[in-house]
Amino acid sequence: MFGMEFLSSTANRLVEAFEHNVHRGQHQLEEWFGDTGVIDAAKLSTINEMSDAYRAMAEDLLMHPVRFANAEINLARKHLALGAYTLARLMGRERDPVALPAPDDRRFMAEDWRSSLPFDVLHQAYLINSRAFLDWVGDMSALPSANRDQMAFYARQLTSALSPSNFPATNPEVLRITWERKGMNLLEGTQQLMEDLRQNPSLFNVGMTDRSAFEVGRNLATTPGKVVYQNELMQLIQYSPTTKSVARVPVLIVPPWINKYYILDLAPRNSFIQWLVDQGQTVFIISWRNPGPSLRDKSWDDYMTQGPLEAMDAVTQATGEEKMNVIGYCIGGTLLGSTLAWLEKRKQNRVISATYLTTLLDFSDPGGIGVFINDHSIRGIERMLKRKGYLDGRAMAFTFNLLRENELFWSFWTNNYLKGEKPKAFDLLYWNTDGTNLPAKMHSFYLREMYLNNRLVQPNSLTLAGESIDLSEITIPSFFLSARQDHIAKWKTTYKGACVHGGDVRFVLSGSGHIAGVINPPYKEKYGFWTNGSLPADSDEWLAQAEHQPGSWWPHWLEWLEQYMGEPIEARIPGDGKLKAIEDAPGSYVKVRAAEAAKA
Repeated sequence: MFGMEFLSSTANRLVEAFEHNVHRGQHQLEEWFGDTGVIDAAKLSTINEMSDAYRAMAEDLLMHPVRFANAEINLARKHLALGAYTLARLMGRERDPVALPAPDDRRFMAEDWRSSLPFDVLHQAYLINSRAFLDWVGDMSALPSANRDQMAFYARQLTSALSPSNFPATNPEVLRITWERKGMNLLEGTQQLMEDLRQNPSLFNVGMTDRSAFEVGRNLATTPGKVVYQNELMQLIQYSPTTKSVARVPVLIVPPWINKYYILDLAPRNSFIQWLVDQGQTVFIISWRNPGPSLRDKSWDDYMTQGPLEAMDAVTQATGEEKMNVIGYCIGGTLLGSTLAWLEKRKQNRVISATYLTTLLDFSDPGGIGVFINDHSIRGIERMLKRKGYLDGRAMAFTFNLLRENELFWSFWTNNYLKGEKPKAFDLLYWNTDGTNLPAKMHSFYLREMYLNNRLVQPNSLTLAGESIDLSEITIPSFFLSARQDHIAKWKTTYKGACVHGGDVRFVLSGSGHIAGVINPPYKEKYGFWTNGSLPADSDEWLAQAEHQPGSWWPHWLEWLEQYMGEPIEARIPGDGKLKAIEDAPGSYVKVRAAEAAKA
């Protein structure tokens, strides 16, 4: 009893001292940086989150000494085994390594890590220590799962940052390249680092692709069409037909505004939009404006009324059709669900069918981003939003990159700045770095009401544009496409949203992740997908009964859509209807970058 009281008292004193030092450090940071924007409220909130996580780890260490002692013993055994391995290699004997990288861990793939004994031992010691640390954090079963996930995230960031592959003196491949190139790799890497800092003032993002190789409208977003409508939040593009006849019912696409719409229109062979036009569809898509501080008060209601609702009116003007098929991707799908429920309340029948691509309607398990979803973090973000009027799109991109930090940050750090390699030209990574800002009012609502409070799936809990909405009241048929390896919109969570949705629901599960699972043209014959005509309440039961299909989900979806297309009619030319062409696709809104929008 006395021992436990002593440990508890010691833990409390250490925690108090830790908190005192954190607050002193935060105060010092505020004094140093003031209101320059280099360190803002959101960043200070992240520092608080990290310090809270590490403090909880220290407290757990003191409160569970036996568990920690067992972990130490297991760690010591691993290091003894590593010592025996080292001795065997020194004596010229071959032995199996004590620790091997995971199959998808590319940090230690170079032969230099094994051919040199010191670096062989170094990287194995790192793997042993980092895994022991992460396992210890993961075993904190007494903590709520959300807290444990948050600690695991920050623990992973720490261990990834400390990898010997990230430093020139402890990376044998970098040392060899430096010797062979007489240090030119470090000089060229420094030049690339300076250029990346110049292109990202006040917010560093590692260079991921050769930016000079791409230009929106030249070799990205090249499907021919016209902007036929615009307001302060969006431009509406109508694409030029490639067939003599088209389906009577037009298709409207509501893309995400966290990233730009042309993920659906990259290179022509990979373009979902081009493929859809070639199938005889009249296709419209919303191109969202990249907002700055002047749009700080734009709300979720505004995105709904000035987005899909005004777009529907414009499609009707352009085609003469009162009803249409609508597709929503990611947050665009979340907005689509909100809009359809609102239309039901208003008894307005504007949509024949709805397609949701990797869309969260239920936010009970928000995926990897969930480590940032708590009241403390959101309040920090809201303080920053209040000051700036928007969330910088580059910050959002950086946050998502940290969900796969070794693949999407540290690998580029090593290749670009230590090896001096120029990033390869890759259209998908160019799109990933071409982010959009998010208006303060809309983003605060989205984080609180969707992610934190999960009110979209609670009947009549959310009021939008004067109407309390209920997703179960939606009566139109819907098609939900999710991706099995999606870490942004986890498929089992999207399945919950599909089950809440009213009407006849078809759920299909693609292979791969949030992007590749959607952008999977038929010619690639990759990934495959799962189908199941029923929709049981349990997602595991759905998958157990599902049938795997080879290739792309696109033709399968189009076969489903055929029943809602209407009869063929003569192809429509953009600008020939009541809406005249404003400018050529892809329009001007999509070409505005986040840093430029911030100055507007």
